[in-house]
Amino acid sequence: MTAPTTSTPAARIGIGGPVGSGKTALVERLAEGFQARGRGLVVITNDLLTTEDADRIKRSGVIDPERVVGVEAGGCPHTVIREDPSLNLAATTDLEARFPGTDLVLLESGGDNLASTFSRDLVDYWLFVIDVAGGDDIPRKRGPGVVRCDLLVVNKVDLAPYVGADIDRMVREAHQVRDGRPVLCTNARTGGGVDALISHLEREVLFV
Repeated sequence: MTAPTTSTPAARIGIGGPVGSGKTALVERLAEGFQARGRGLVVITNDLLTTEDADRIKRSGVIDPERVVGVEAGGCPHTVIREDPSLNLAATTDLEARFPGTDLVLLESGGDNLASTFSRDLVDYWLFVIDVAGGDDIPRKRGPGVVRCDLLVVNKVDLAPYVGADIDRMVREAHQVRDGRPVLCTNARTGGGVDALISHLEREVLFV
């Protein structure tokens, strides 16, 4: 008798951060980069009352639009990624069933404040995206998203000279409030730092 075929559940990576920090642009870069490395990928985005971010990613051409789903939170973005992630869990289950061989799910939170965090029932690993235009004092504010995430991403580093941000101090203070846990810098617009981010996620999440 032939044993039933089993598949390994896809690894789930959460991507959170304030409005305008560059989460969706980073998701596009990650989708492009992971697929170039042969990863089966699907994407779930969260918005309050629209599927705006999902629609943008579908139009970008970096991934098959059928592999992208938008979840309408209908309220506080915290709820569907932390208190009750059932909508996102259902979307994940559906995408994995429709696309066998998926080994990675990217879950983008709706834009929120520095207090947003992901439930471990939803994601295996989560990163929090801040940007230099939001102020180089963000790490010192010690928001739960900044302090508790598995990986802190400082995005839009190219803007530092134009907004008077001290990027070196920002990164140094981020390491301090995170007790030395990882911090990476990116420029999602140009792709700067994205290869290093993908390699980091492969090691930490896909164990390669």
